[in-house]
Amino acid sequence: MKTRITELFGIEHPIIQGGMHYVGFAELAAAVSEAGGLGIITGLTQKTPEDLDKEIKKAKELTDKPIGVNLTFLPITTAPDYPGYIDAIVGNGIKAVETAGNNPQQYLPKLKENGVKVIHKCTAVRHALKAQKIGCDAVSVDGFECGGHPGEDDIPNMILLPRAADELDIPFVSSGGQADARSLVASLAMGAEGMNMGTRFIATKEAPVHQNVKDAIVAASELDTRLVMRPLRNTERVLNNAAVEKLLAKEKELGDSIQFQDIMEEVAGVYPSIMMEGDMDKGAWSCGMVAGLINDIPTCKELIDGIMADADKIINDRLKGFQAA
Repeated sequence: MKTRITELFGIEHPIIQGGMHYVGFAELAAAVSEAGGLGIITGLTQKTPEDLDKEIKKAKELTDKPIGVNLTFLPITTAPDYPGYIDAIVGNGIKAVETAGNNPQQYLPKLKENGVKVIHKCTAVRHALKAQKIGCDAVSVDGFECGGHPGEDDIPNMILLPRAADELDIPFVSSGGQADARSLVASLAMGAEGMNMGTRFIATKEAPVHQNVKDAIVAASELDTRLVMRPLRNTERVLNNAAVEKLLAKEKELGDSIQFQDIMEEVAGVYPSIMMEGDMDKGAWSCGMVAGLINDIPTCKELIDGIMADADKIINDRLKGFQAA
């Protein structure tokens, strides 16, 4: 399949694996890229630029196909060494970067000078237009269904994607609720040039996370996610568990007086214990509603090959079958 996204990133299939904390390691990124998609290493999971340099080199030993790096710009006073991370990215010849969080404008010149194509994650059309204006090459449009941070507008992809198509000139991919060929074809019909999958790629053989995490996603239905941190206007969609129930009880009890410090136990620094050790009740971890569509744990190649084969059938058999003679 040829779209503006496959052309932009030099990939075979219009499928991107989004950056995910303590999931987007070299093994997963390389497996996705080797299968024809765009695998993404999560930059800030690596504690230093030197660690990111090693992780990129590890991925490049596993595949010679394009891989990308996610760089999330956090709204905190003591920022990570972003220039150092960017040096590691460009020094290793990476040509695709997924930016997220705060406006990446001040870091774009260095990336552009080194031929890096930037796709920025956006939860609103106005944010996507801003990304286009500052020079991003593409955007990932994240609907309310998505795991992680869906923004505060609560617009699902059936509305958000066509609105993005109405407004944008640069290509965009759908994100949130994407799991299979139906997701891809629907996204293309609404104006996207591909799709970004996060939760779906956690439930793959190559995802370097504990089996408990994968099993939890397979066992979950579309009803099993919760929205936390809404009172702090830092909404996150997570898979429900005992820690999440405790967090939500605190939010209800404290009301408008709640502060981040009140819920630190449930959200701060919990990812290593969950993703690496499989302690599923340790805290809140990002998971999309799309868990309800995930029923198996294939290899990345099996997943992507299946999506593309099924998409072909949907387009050429099912949809064409509706045309009147």
